[in-house]
Amino acid sequence: MLGRTARTLLKSNIQSKRITSPFELAAQAGQTRSTTVLCVRKDDSVVIMADGQVTRDSEVVKPNVRKTRRIGENVIGGFAGATADAFTLFERLEMQLEQHSGQLTRAAVELAKSWRTDKYLRRLEAVMVVADDKQSLTITGNGDVLEPHDGIIAIGSGGGYALAAARALHDIDGFDAMHIAKKAMNIAADTCIYTNHNFTTESLGPAAGTTEEPS
Repeated sequence: MLGRTARTLLKSNIQSKRITSPFELAAQAGQTRSTTVLCVRKDDSVVIMADGQVTRDSEVVKPNVRKTRRIGENVIGGFAGATADAFTLFERLEMQLEQHSGQLTRAAVELAKSWRTDKYLRRLEAVMVVADDKQSLTITGNGDVLEPHDGIIAIGSGGGYALAAARALHDIDGFDAMHIAKKAMNIAADTCIYTNHNFTTESLGPAAGTTEEPS
């Protein structure tokens, strides 16, 4: 989950009536500092793309961590935060999908509820982006399940750059979801020092599959 620091930030933001986006809240809590994850939906395709950099303070610990994942045949995901925690949460989401006949929204809500209330799960620190052929969702440890109005989600330290770029590119004719995601992620990687160009991708639609940029 987002932890005590994030809960304090959330409470103060509510009290001050300040609206905070998922990537802003997580970044303030220091949990998604060293990554960018972007989800783009256009026409019949949806793409989740993430960089591979892990940073500890001023040191790059690893340049090629895979932060995207396929959950069964019909759901894809990406994460920001602790890798082991995220994998645990993806496993729980997969269990919920099996219990609810592949209904992503229902599974995401049940995961968010248990993530917030379970004594073990609430210690996990990550933010998740998941998508199927119809919906894209952000799941956070404070119980949020958020669906974007335009099919674009970005989290992490470079999330703001990637989000702005993807929205600017979305209405350009001839730019499909993969093209938009790659150009937006390149902009984020060029701008954010905690984001590199070692992208991994999961996609659904006509060009569905898993891709990885060469290191």
